[in-house]
Amino acid sequence: MYYCCGITEKGTMKHNEDSLLLDGTVIREGTVSRTVHEPFITAVSDGVSGEVSGETASRMCLEKTGDIRYSGSVNITDELMRIHLEMREYSEKNPEYNNMQTTLCGLAVDEEQNIISFNIGDSRLYRLRNGVLEQLTRDQSLVQLLYEEGTITFEEKKNHVHRNIIFPVMGSMKSNPQIDELRIDSIKGGDLLMLCTDGLSDYVEHDEIESILNSPQSPESRLELLVKRAIECGSNDNITAIIVVYSE
Repeated sequence: MYYCCGITEKGTMKHNEDSLLLDGTVIREGTVSRTVHEPFITAVSDGVSGEVSGETASRMCLEKTGDIRYSGSVNITDELMRIHLEMREYSEKNPEYNNMQTTLCGLAVDEEQNIISFNIGDSRLYRLRNGVLEQLTRDQSLVQLLYEEGTITFEEKKNHVHRNIIFPVMGSMKSNPQIDELRIDSIKGGDLLMLCTDGLSDYVEHDEIESILNSPQSPESRLELLVKRAIECGSNDNITAIIVVYSE
C-alpha cells in the first residue's frame, strides 16, 4: 500500500485552475491525505485556458482519469487519448468552453506494483532517492526544446519570454497531445515521489525543493512549506503537489 497526500492552492490568483486526483477523488482546493491500495491512479492537472474554462478542463480531465478501471492489462496511453478526444468533443458542443485545455501528469500503479508515469505538458514528476532529487518527466515546452537544442542556457530558461508556451495538451483543438509514458522502478524503501504543477517548479529552485523534501517533517508539512516558499519566491500561479511514499 501507499501513503499519499496532496495540496492545491490558488496562491495569489483569483481562481484555482489546478486540480489533483487521489484515490478516485478530485480535489479543487485544500489538502487531502490517505493510504491507498494498488491498483490506483494519482495525478495533477493545470488548466491553461483561463478562468472558467481552465477550471473546467482540469476538473473534467481528472474526473475522467479517475474513472479509469486501471490494471496491468490497461493501456494508459489509449485511455488518456480517449479522454482527450472526449474533452475536445465537449468543447465543440459547448462554445463557452471552446478549446479548453489542461496539462496532466500522474502515476498509475497496477496490482503487481508496477508503476507507470504519464505526462502531457509542463507539470512534473520528481523522485527523491537517497536524498537526491531527480526530475523524471520532461517538460513539453518551447523553452525545454530550445535548451535541448543548445539555443538557450539552463539559467535563461527561467525568465525566457516564451517560457509559458507549451505543446498541445489535453483537450487541444489544434492537434493531439504527445503522451509521454515512462516505466518506473518500484519504489524502494525511503523513496518519495512528487507530482507538481509549474506554480511550484517554476519558482522554487531544484536544490530548495530537494532540501524541503529531505526535512524530517511530515509529508503534509513539507507540502505546505513548498507552497509557502513558492509564494514567497513570487509565484503568480496556482500551486498543486502530491507526495507518494510506499508503506508496507
